[in-house]
Amino acid sequence: MPPKLPPLLVVFDMAGTTVHDRSDVARCLADALRKAGFQCDEALANTRMGMAKPLAIAELAAVSLERGVGRVVTPGLVGEIHRDFLDAINEHYRTHPSVRAVEGAAEIFAALRHRGVKVALDTGFSRPTVEVILARLGWSVPATLDAVVTSDEVARGRPAPDLLREAMRRCGVTESARCAHVGDTPSDVGEGLAAGAGWNIAIAGPSHSAEQLAACRPTHIVGALTAVPAALGLDFAA
Repeated sequence: MPPKLPPLLVVFDMAGTTVHDRSDVARCLADALRKAGFQCDEALANTRMGMAKPLAIAELAAVSLERGVGRVVTPGLVGEIHRDFLDAINEHYRTHPSVRAVEGAAEIFAALRHRGVKVALDTGFSRPTVEVILARLGWSVPATLDAVVTSDEVARGRPAPDLLREAMRRCGVTESARCAHVGDTPSDVGEGLAAGAGWNIAIAGPSHSAEQLAACRPTHIVGALTAVPAALGLDFAA
């Protein structure tokens, strides 16, 4: 049961939650793995969305090896595949015309902050990719956001709680029960659960269905980012 008091901090995922995604991340991840000789398609890559990308690559390569395709997975090989992925995804975010914020994202950020609620982003991306996205969308700290935490800035990526806890630290919030996490993948929900977030909001959509997300036990499942304020118990029209 979400707390009765309003949130002090809302932490949003990026790709698929606040940044429009048409399976672009999964496609670039699958392409990088196939280039290295592993068997991976977008559907398989999608099962690791939200995770720190080196960990996602290692797990996807292991699945391919179980199917008899690929080679021994070493840290050096994961790093090589990750660099190929970064080249592709950064180029996408720099140049592709489809790159845009999800409808309502900037307005929700502003409305929350106007009410004294801290707003942060966290992500399975590393800092260089995030900087490309933020520059493309015109978002920044402190103008638009209170904090942005990337997977290479914490010891453990999702579904561990480290990203959310680091966002709490940067925003000066100490009560996890007064924090909300918003994402569109099972790893997002896992992060919120592990951190003890009072609101753990999952957005059903192209990435994962409501049924898939329900199995992860979020506090709320919504159909769009614009439904998040109501899930938080906040009436922006008031």
